[in-house]
Amino acid sequence: MRILQLIDSLEPGGAEKMAVSYANALLDINSFSALVTTRKEGELKKELAVAVKYLALNRKSILDIKALFRLRKFVKENKITFVQAHSSSFFLAFLLKCIYPSLKIIWHDHFGNSEFLHKRKNINTLKIASLFFYRIIAVNEILEKWAKVNLYCNKVLYLPNFVAINKSPEKINLHGISGKRILCLANFRKQKNHLMLLEVARKIVISFPDWTFHLVGKDFHDEYSAAINDKIISNNLQQNVYTYGSVNAIESVINQSTIGVLTSLSEGLPVSLLEYGYLGLPVVVTAVGEIPKIIKENNGILINSEDAVSFEKELTKIIQDEERRKIIGTNLKQEIHLNYSKKVVVEKYLKFIRHDN
Repeated sequence: MRILQLIDSLEPGGAEKMAVSYANALLDINSFSALVTTRKEGELKKELAVAVKYLALNRKSILDIKALFRLRKFVKENKITFVQAHSSSFFLAFLLKCIYPSLKIIWHDHFGNSEFLHKRKNINTLKIASLFFYRIIAVNEILEKWAKVNLYCNKVLYLPNFVAINKSPEKINLHGISGKRILCLANFRKQKNHLMLLEVARKIVISFPDWTFHLVGKDFHDEYSAAINDKIISNNLQQNVYTYGSVNAIESVINQSTIGVLTSLSEGLPVSLLEYGYLGLPVVVTAVGEIPKIIKENNGILINSEDAVSFEKELTKIIQDEERRKIIGTNLKQEIHLNYSKKVVVEKYLKFIRHDN
């Protein structure tokens, strides 16, 4: 099998990270792997293995015919047999299938707002394209059920994301005191609900003024980003809440942190949660998407989304209980290594796409 990962960009994000992770992982198995960005490159290109065949299409429009035929040429020259199209790149994969019929298209659905599927766009286009899909992979069970009901491809599998933390030469030193840092690893999007976390932070620092919050993730410099910065200033949190933008040194950032948090309103299966757990970071997270399938009573703390009061209460408890932090961090690490490692997930992936019936 010669498999190409197709993704719109390599800007930091869950789908983008998994496209890179699959490209790197398949290189170890097949000695060939490829990745194509359809619109633009990004920071995650640095994490792509040197041996992965790579092409940046720089597509100018939805129906960029020149870009489509450059992609066809790349596929033909590299004798690619499967295209794994991540998220919205399915449309270009569908067009490619029309002019290169022998290809098998795997659509990988990373839709992060799985609690709000009624808001999903381009449903009719996706339905038509699904007639040409060979397989569908969904990152949580909600998306798996949705695909089985709404799309025409009947070969659908829930397959969790896996952890692939790459070593980075980038060096970053978090502010604050070692042993008193709370990390939120999430891009600045509304669904991540940083504003609730800032409300929690406002109350936490009254009782624990030495503790600090660290927001790591892509800043889109939009209205939501402005609201985050305004709330930090208006609540006098500049000495307790720090923003860093995107960073590649994820392992370093997590290892400098004491507690990992996510206050999301909606999720698929957040890669950041897997990264927290892989490195043994205790977590307080909202019960959305696939998170409740991972976090149980002994390996983390689950909070209903938008419940800032409960979030602050449970975060306070774990701040005060170092022994409990160690226990749930260790238990979560065992869970992630057992069920969400690269080896476990890629084996299931290959078994799924190799079966023709």
